Amino acid sequence: MKETYANPEDLRWKCCSCDMFLSVGPATLMYMGNKIKAQLPICPQCGFVFISEELALGKMAEVEQILEDK
Repeated sequence: MKETYANPEDLRWKCCSCDMFLSVGPATLMYMGNKIKAQLPICPQCGFVFISEELALGKMAEVEQILEDK
């Protein structure tokens, strides 16, 4: 299941390489051999994925702890 982790304000950011606004798109994250699929703000041209501080310190930290406890 892909969950969407994008706030409207995240889509006001531009990719510093392509100067394009980010849009919500599929991203695959890898951690400790586990693939996690999610809808995240992404550059439609180069594929750069934006992970907000809120997401990194919240949900991603929770998942990291669960995987490390296995």
